Amino acid sequence: MQTSQTRPAAQGKPAPVGREAEFRRRAQDEQARLREALADPETVQSTVLAAAVEANRDSDFGRSHGFSAVKSTDDYRAAVPIRVHEEFAPWLERVVNGESGVLSSEDPIVYFSSSGTTGAEKRIPVTATFLKRSFLPFYFAGLATAVEHHPGMTAADDSVLNLWQDPHSRTGRTEGGQPHIGPSQIDYRRIGEDVATGLGNRAPWSRLPERFDETDPWERTYLRLRLAAEHDIRAVIAVNPAIAAALPYQLGLWWQRIVQEIHDGTLGGAAFREPAPERAREIERAARRSGTVRPCDLWPRLEVVLAWTSYVARLYLPWVAQEYGPGVRVLPAPLGSCEGPLVAAVDRHFTAGALMTPSCFYEFVPAEDDVRGDSQTMLAHELEEGRDYHVVLSHIAGLYRCATRDIVRVAGFVDRTPRVEYCGRDGMLSAADERLREHQVLRAMSAAVADTGLEVRNVTWRLDPASTGTPSHQALVAFHGKVTGTEQRAFSRILDARLAEESAGYRRAREKGTLASLGVVPAEPELFLRDWRRRVEAGERPPRVKDRVFRPDSPMWARTAGEQPR
Repeated sequence: MQTSQTRPAAQGKPAPVGREAEFRRRAQDEQARLREALADPETVQSTVLAAAVEANRDSDFGRSHGFSAVKSTDDYRAAVPIRVHEEFAPWLERVVNGESGVLSSEDPIVYFSSSGTTGAEKRIPVTATFLKRSFLPFYFAGLATAVEHHPGMTAADDSVLNLWQDPHSRTGRTEGGQPHIGPSQIDYRRIGEDVATGLGNRAPWSRLPERFDETDPWERTYLRLRLAAEHDIRAVIAVNPAIAAALPYQLGLWWQRIVQEIHDGTLGGAAFREPAPERAREIERAARRSGTVRPCDLWPRLEVVLAWTSYVARLYLPWVAQEYGPGVRVLPAPLGSCEGPLVAAVDRHFTAGALMTPSCFYEFVPAEDDVRGDSQTMLAHELEEGRDYHVVLSHIAGLYRCATRDIVRVAGFVDRTPRVEYCGRDGMLSAADERLREHQVLRAMSAAVADTGLEVRNVTWRLDPASTGTPSHQALVAFHGKVTGTEQRAFSRILDARLAEESAGYRRAREKGTLASLGVVPAEPELFLRDWRRRVEAGERPPRVKDRVFRPDSPMWARTAGEQPR
């Protein structure tokens, strides 16, 4: 009789030895280069900046900012003001409309997209040189630790369920006709880097039949899981931790449908392959044992999930790992933004990785300061452990001193290079000049969890709209397990006190009485998963549906607090 461990092996098609070996070698080589760079961040960063300035000195931006006279970091900072992405619009519009040599001497081949803080869609120029020199070294180096410790990731084309990358999904276009895509959609074959297409992107579910081309992202995920359920998955690549959290929830919703389609040999209700009734009965038996189907029930040899592990995810990923099954661990994925790479794992530190100094030129502004065009910046080797900073980056594809609106914390150093973790976005909430930021909320939340022993699965935050007198903040908190009223009130008091420790502005407002104590509204963890589902069903690609602490207009508030949707 076939089992879940024998049938997938027969179904799966082993990857050619040359390709899997090449992926491992490339990852090891790029991590070795990064490790070599960790000892001398000053020299590495100077080299990266000099290359970007020299390559683009004859671009319109380079000429207007005097790149030919830039001989040092100080020259560069004097010549180019710090800008947020929206302030690059005059140059970007010309590039998108087909004009060459505007931001960079090399024309972009795609544009990375991401929903900006203002709600406008970002358009980040991406050149072939940037992909080869900056992005792919970051991508490979950041995966090297996981591949080293979990060789099953490169065992076969179908050994990885990659829920982040979807290079065959429908793509957007700029006004000039160039691809306008997320980093997860890029086709590396376009620049001759076929090896980068690995880790699950050649599996049978990576390219769905054409009849599903217009299918929404929610259903596409179902279709991929239905196909993967007949294979021997060893690793799940989520990157976005909300995707990792959603997978056990989705299997709980879909396992009966998956069983029926495997039994009948259908995909999306249409005939697809030979029926597999024994595999269907196997899954049903697992469901009877546990009341649902967990990832480990489908894939007994599943070992690892790759996801971003900082920000809100540090609260819930330990619980998510348990839902995947015993023996499954979470490892950090490479961390960056659409603007550029940021950190790569060089070991198994859970929340922080080494600053990717060979990829971009980084500057930092202390998080307590506002970022202005003329802000004084610190360089990588000048950062202090335990401090929070705004990130400003430059790279060869045509971004120069771009403030990303991300805040990071220095968790230590790897050799002489900062070990950095992502803390949150640069937004703030303020009703009494307290100027409260996401990273302060999350650190206070983590401290309150440690102080009370309660466990938190997710959180979102707003100013309480019901306050008729003294304003206050309000936290929507998904506790793990049952929490009594006494415990909730204690948690609220401690969280309020911890906020006062994290934020001097919050402390002053509370002491003056211009800000009332915060309110905690309990929520079921599934509320956050249902909200994620709502957004994906509405058409947002899962890699873009990310955790956010400050979401004052989220429909979750109305569903929990008894308010009417606006």
